[in-house]
Amino acid sequence: MAVVESEPKVREASCCGMATSPVTAVDAERLAPMFKALGDPVRLQMVSMIAARPELCVCEITPAFDLSSGTISHHLKTLREAGLVDCERRGTFVYYWIRPEALESLSALLSKA
Repeated sequence: MAVVESEPKVREASCCGMATSPVTAVDAERLAPMFKALGDPVRLQMVSMIAARPELCVCEITPAFDLSSGTISHHLKTLREAGLVDCERRGTFVYYWIRPEALESLSALLSKA
């Protein structure tokens, strides 16, 4: 279930964030899916849970929500496809971790400096 290895690495936003310079078309295309994924309250909570630990088992994520396992899987897939998290199957469980470079890119875009 790991993200396809041929995906390009997430790079930081061009410079200084949108408070001091316009977002380039390339950065907008790359970052918009991340913001879109975070626009859902459940996915925002999931990213927060995953980011708070080095890695998190899906078995720890599922009980936190009153949703079916299929819906949980859909949200996690959306986060993976947006490049915010990555995962690895170990036996019957899947473990998730945050992609720090993705958060760094979002942070760089939103920073004032």
